[in-house]
Amino acid sequence: MALEHLTKETFKSKVFNYETNKDWKYEGDKPAIIDFYADWCQPCKMVAPILEELQAEYGDKLVIYKIDTEAEQELSSIFGIRSIPSLLFIPADGQPQMAAGALPKDTFKQVIGDVLKVN
Repeated sequence: MALEHLTKETFKSKVFNYETNKDWKYEGDKPAIIDFYADWCQPCKMVAPILEELQAEYGDKLVIYKIDTEAEQELSSIFGIRSIPSLLFIPADGQPQMAAGALPKDTFKQVIGDVLKVN
């Protein structure tokens, strides 16, 4: 199952409309993970299949998006992305949390449980 790639416009409608809201206001209705990546990034390539497996395992309980930092530089700068992969974990309620680096699958599952409250 291919993960949806977000552009600035789809990001604003599905995740956060930073042009109308100063404070975080999540536009989605289920927890999400956003993978900030680039095609040339080797660790990003290690994370990609893990994210696809997680989306398949969790199904409708959460949604996983990808943002190409090369194509969407404005989105990267809003979140202050300095290293990739960077992963934004967005609970249905509450503040998002950022994690940097290629996380192993077990760590993803732990964060999905602890931060996103999805089991």
